[in-house]
Amino acid sequence: MRRLLRIADAIDRSTDRLGRTVAWLALVMVLIGAFNAIARYAGRFLGLNLSSNAYIELQWYMFSLIFLLAAAWALKRGAHVRVDVFYNRLSIRVQAWIDLIGALALLLPFSVFVLIVSWPSIRNAWGIREVSPDPGGLPRWPLKPLILVCFALLIVQGLAEAIRALARLRGVEPAPAEHAPVEGV
Repeated sequence: MRRLLRIADAIDRSTDRLGRTVAWLALVMVLIGAFNAIARYAGRFLGLNLSSNAYIELQWYMFSLIFLLAAAWALKRGAHVRVDVFYNRLSIRVQAWIDLIGALALLLPFSVFVLIVSWPSIRNAWGIREVSPDPGGLPRWPLKPLILVCFALLIVQGLAEAIRALARLRGVEPAPAEHAPVEGV
């Protein structure tokens, strides 16, 4: 069990590093949106066309990157949606059972399912070098594989969560502080 917990610790450290890095993309996304708005209005004032669909799509892509790459981090921090009104009132042991069963019966199978089902679409996007249909739009094919990355990261973090739940059930590890509601980054 100690060896599995060391693996879970390594997964958690990697997930934290990635999550903190991805959080900075929110600033990039806001700056792109602000630039696009300023360029649009300044362009009208100057009689130039400084705005572009590419800026709007780039902003959407940043949001997609944040959502996809930070999903495992949110799982690790206990920030995914669940019914905490009931969960927090349960004993640590029952919470551990819920976490273990949730990871093994729901999270992991669903993540594998998404990997399998999304692969043909991703392969096709790469094969045809898919681009946005909007004028001045950006290529979409480089972004599509992040779906695979997202769910692979969720699988790895889900395994770490399952290991921790099992350790709590065996009395090897105390209840995590992460399962309290998350505030801030």
